[in-house]
Amino acid sequence: MLISTKTPNTLLFLSSLQIISIGLSVGATVPTYLYHNCTNATTYTPNSIYQNNLRNLLSSLSSNASSEFHNTTAGEGSSSPVYGSFLCRGDVNTTACRDCVTFAVKDVVKRCPVQKETMIWYDECQLRYSNRSFFGTVYERPRVSLLNTANVTNPNQFNLIVNTTTKGAAAEAAKGVPGDKKFGTKEANVNGFQRLYTLAQCTPDLNASSCGRCLTDAIGRLPICCSGKLGGRVLFPSCSVRYEVYPFYYQNSSTPPPAASPPATPPPPGFTSSTKGKSKTSARTIVAIVVSIAVAVLLFILGFCFLTKRAKKKYTLAKGGDDITTPESLQFDLATIEAATNKFSADYKLGEGGFGEVYKGTLPNGQEIAVKRLSKDSGQGTQEFKNEVVVLAKLQHRNLVRLLGFCLEREEKLLVYEFVPNKSLDYFLFDTERQGELTWAIRYKIIGGIARGILYLHEDSQRRIIHRDLKASNILLDADMNSKISDFGMARMFDVDQTRENTNRIVGTYGYMPPEYAMHGQFSLKSDVYSFGVLILEIICGKKNSNFYQSDYAEDLLSYAWKLWKDGNPLKLLDPTLKDSYLENEVVRCINIGLLCVQEDPEDRPTMKTLALVFNSDSVSLAVPKQPAFYNRSDADMKSMGLKFDESRSAEHPYSINEASISEFYPR
Repeated sequence: MLISTKTPNTLLFLSSLQIISIGLSVGATVPTYLYHNCTNATTYTPNSIYQNNLRNLLSSLSSNASSEFHNTTAGEGSSSPVYGSFLCRGDVNTTACRDCVTFAVKDVVKRCPVQKETMIWYDECQLRYSNRSFFGTVYERPRVSLLNTANVTNPNQFNLIVNTTTKGAAAEAAKGVPGDKKFGTKEANVNGFQRLYTLAQCTPDLNASSCGRCLTDAIGRLPICCSGKLGGRVLFPSCSVRYEVYPFYYQNSSTPPPAASPPATPPPPGFTSSTKGKSKTSARTIVAIVVSIAVAVLLFILGFCFLTKRAKKKYTLAKGGDDITTPESLQFDLATIEAATNKFSADYKLGEGGFGEVYKGTLPNGQEIAVKRLSKDSGQGTQEFKNEVVVLAKLQHRNLVRLLGFCLEREEKLLVYEFVPNKSLDYFLFDTERQGELTWAIRYKIIGGIARGILYLHEDSQRRIIHRDLKASNILLDADMNSKISDFGMARMFDVDQTRENTNRIVGTYGYMPPEYAMHGQFSLKSDVYSFGVLILEIICGKKNSNFYQSDYAEDLLSYAWKLWKDGNPLKLLDPTLKDSYLENEVVRCINIGLLCVQEDPEDRPTMKTLALVFNSDSVSLAVPKQPAFYNRSDADMKSMGLKFDESRSAEHPYSINEASISEFYPR
């Protein structure tokens, strides 16, 4: 139909269409950025072999962007191979996929300029590369959750529909063998006015079982991040799930297009119209009606786009930031926690200490949790609580306990952690009946795990973090006896170039604190190194430093270990329950490391970077330790120096300053 462009309505309609088409054509070239993670701090140098291989890899990914998914390797067989892949959302067309990947290969090196391992997500695609092969393996870290902050009116019913529908999409996505497209969508009616749209996708190099497992774990995080929210998504490197109340993916029409109308029958011969004027009026009426409808449709489209854009802007990342409002997607409703713990029933209680109590709980999806309930008069106030939430929300490492969420409602302050079944290290280490369960192989693995966790805090996380309360009760053990550092209520964040800080408020546990901190309030990365050294010696001998006493030889564990080392009898430090199940060179090497870590001068203590090299290679030589730091000051002596102490004490541990960390109660 030819429409005259002289009418104002038509001009408006055509102009608007032109503006929309221009906007769409421009927007299609720039994908919607979601999140990125420079996974580790292992870096490459400019003009290195790795950088050259990375350039080749990114070029290969870009040139293969006509497909939905591509795995490739550059520099295979060289000393610095690079493994990479991209995955486009299953419903986007080839052009959108190519635009996204082309943009990503340039954008990712700007966001992670020298890191060897990165992950970046956009709405249309994701891109990943690493110095380690990850093909065909499920990876759920790093991960990110996003949500629409708008609430639904009936969260319980809505959550149930979300769970059922996302599982249906996941089942669809998981079908097939590796190489098949692993993408599925499902829709469901929420009510008479609203529909739910869900999407699930895996990388095609996974088999059906691995894809299903990955998506199950992703769906399991939706109640944690997005319960009762209008939209949400969970992104893993290997899979992702998303739900919305608007169609956010391209839908294939299930109804065939209408059949073409038959040609109009010509009028019989000799027929003439005697209503010329009426025909002219009818034509104008038709044009006016069509234009009015077109304008109405246009306004509807513009309104829909505006609301959709607004809804997308409401998305909040479930991580990051230095304010308690930033990780709001981690927040649980008090009702959910009360249901999980049977209203904090005594039967669910795992233990208690100076800051409150810890309960075991089970979420509606079956996930077991540990809930740290801070007492109203606890030494850990709102600031420490916020500190722990913000710090833990940013940390992702297998040797750190995982924070699932928190609750600040009414008078309650709650932290929700993953449930770690084997409780804490001191539960085994300092109990004469349980010490035997810790073989030397397990103890050595625990020491290595603690070292990796501290290294991550000091060097590999987004901000340098000083834990300041490393001790045996803050080392949790999972089902495989892997160590997980917990309790970050006393942690402090440093800038990249910051080395130390002073305080007049001493927090931590006596026996694990280095002398420069206990006496002068100075703490640094080397403070955690000192605590790690004490932990190593405790793990080797099976005795607690603050309770250790041998009047005939030494007054404390550090002096005892030092004298044995100096006299050439280091193996006498070894826990007798280990008998002959140990490797002598490993034990001696660990004692050497422990003594180096507890040197009086912080400059004489090794960094965690150095210790990582030591644990990874027997060929790295160790320095000869000097006499370690010994001190036995009373609280009055320390307070006379102008230092202030948290008075929260535990009757079970009379030497402890602020021995109130929740993991003291053997919580998980």
